[in-house]
Amino acid sequence: MNEVMSKKEKGEMREKNKEEKSMEVEMENFEEKVMKKRGRRPKGSHEEIQEIKEQNKFFIDVSKDHESRDLIINLLAQANNKTYGKEIMLKDLLISVLPKITNKDIDKIQENSLDEMEKVERARDEYNKKNNSSLSLGEFLVMKLGINKEGRNV
Repeated sequence: MNEVMSKKEKGEMREKNKEEKSMEVEMENFEEKVMKKRGRRPKGSHEEIQEIKEQNKFFIDVSKDHESRDLIINLLAQANNKTYGKEIMLKDLLISVLPKITNKDIDKIQENSLDEMEKVERARDEYNKKNNSSLSLGEFLVMKLGINKEGRNV
């Protein structure tokens, strides 16, 4: 009987080992998968650009931007002020307007997406490139503001 139990126990141990190995393989596969994340992309993240080409749905949140929300509502109300035809959706408006966006418009949108520190960093990078220097952010600000080392303006 002891031999039979030990064989059963050995069989159970083999099964447990097989299950653990299969779980390890599943965990490795899970970690290797690229998970699509929702929300804002971190700054400097360029690997998600390929995912945008595969994206089918886009969401616009204007809950905090009342001016944009009112603009959208007014445009939709004006577009739907008609007696015939189906209801015009935001999608319809966007699809008709998007081809009219120029490179100048895109440049303006990109400029508006920068915060103050990013604009300062961009100015520093342009200065370093133009003058073939490598000023840190602090050194650049001291130079631009005209502050000497004692803390007084020059």
